Amino acid sequence: EVQLVESGGGLVRPGGSLRLSCGASGFTFSNYAMSWVRQAPGKGLEWVSIISSGGGITSYADSVKGRFTISRSNAKNTLYLQMNSLKPEDTAVYYCAKYPRATYSSGGTYPYTDTRSYDYWGQGTQVTVSS
Repeated sequence: EVQLVESGGGLVRPGGSLRLSCGASGFTFSNYAMSWVRQAPGKGLEWVSIISSGGGITSYADSVKGRFTISRSNAKNTLYLQMNSLKPEDTAVYYCAKYPRATYSSGGTYPYTDTRSYDYWGQGTQVTVSS
């Protein structure tokens, strides 16, 4: 059974930092690209970042580029999201999601920015940025 379990969320002041983690089990973690997706209150899902199976290729949404860093440890079956310079508009539930391929594409059957491309999701962790 595939399981994705996020942790590390919480309340942080604007300008602060948080590090999210996502523990994976039930599949060969090192064979798949992984993403972070978020959902702000009252809004739809927003893709945030993706990392290839080996960790060598990453992409970010413009809204987080330069502030967030995605990484992974295939030895620990864990995905990370380091979030710096947090803003109130980063407030959301953050989900990790499994991409169905090792590498990702902006087109084809599974466009990586389309949240419908992902086949497994975690339960989410709340991040609140407020003073």
